[in-house]
Amino acid sequence: MRVGFVTNPIAGMGGRVGLKGTDGKLAAARERGAEPRAPDRARRALDALADAGGVELLVWGSPMGAAAAREAGFDPTVLGEPDGRDLEATGPEDTREATRAFHEAGADLVLFVGGDGTAADVAAALQGTETPMLGVPAGVKVYSGVFAVSPEDAAAVTTRFDRTQRREVTDIDEDSYREGEVQPELQGVAFVPVTEQLQSSKQSAGGSVDSLAAGVADEARATPDRTYVLGPGSTLAAVKAELGFDGSPIGVDVWRDGEVLARDADETTLLETLESEGDNEIVVTPIGGQGFVFGRGNPQLSPAVIRRCSLSVVASRDKLGELRVLRVDTDDPQLDEELAGWVKVRVGRFETRMVKII
Repeated sequence: MRVGFVTNPIAGMGGRVGLKGTDGKLAAARERGAEPRAPDRARRALDALADAGGVELLVWGSPMGAAAAREAGFDPTVLGEPDGRDLEATGPEDTREATRAFHEAGADLVLFVGGDGTAADVAAALQGTETPMLGVPAGVKVYSGVFAVSPEDAAAVTTRFDRTQRREVTDIDEDSYREGEVQPELQGVAFVPVTEQLQSSKQSAGGSVDSLAAGVADEARATPDRTYVLGPGSTLAAVKAELGFDGSPIGVDVWRDGEVLARDADETTLLETLESEGDNEIVVTPIGGQGFVFGRGNPQLSPAVIRRCSLSVVASRDKLGELRVLRVDTDDPQLDEELAGWVKVRVGRFETRMVKII
């Protein structure tokens, strides 16, 4: 099988430092100490692909794939080079040029590492063709339904799929997103492998969350020594309002005993705020239609942060009714395994349901 492989090396860098994305914010992310996320995700996918065998790899020059492919044991065919040789110098046109080259070389699939912006670039380059694409999720925003659940799943799908379907590629305006407005826009339609290891497109879920927000707030007020890390999303926004403050709608806030300790916190702020041996609890809600509680839209909640906290999941009945399982993708496979299993999800002021994290 001939696979074209390309990485957006800056994808996801703005996440843990609280920038909600990297588009136009690379310098700011660097100033905050951001480290590349995509290369590690790429290497995980490539290692699994190498283990599966039977793949001829077409790549674009470093830092967009060639070096990572060789490190994973491949002898790839390098079809071209990006205009620049460092993270700052690569851009959307490099991704599109690489994708067009893969198609022209007869690739059976274009496997890319990035987020929704990268997906839009790949889809644009493949427009008018039937060459399928598949994403290794590495961005802050991963709304499109063209991504595998994890890097390892992406490798498995690459070597096993036998048919494709058309799926939507969406992206959002990051400046509006940083202001708390989620405005997804259709960027294209692409052919994608048919598999259960593909994540769904993000969906909105209806249903009142007032009662479950009141339940979380009641518990928080009854435990003044506990520090609450409240994740993003409209459900948690209702919890924050119930606690009496106007929280960051798409950011992470920290609350304890009537006081907001941090607002729109990045990973560093969260680690500085949380006591390493204290009573800390993360409260998150799954993404509608996808089921992710970690790894989509909340990279500030890094493995280091998660390991300092207990976990509480909340969701409206409508949202939970759409989901068969919950998912995690923390960048730490060992932590993902530790989080797997049955978890109690609050759906009302007092009501809970048991749902499995896989």
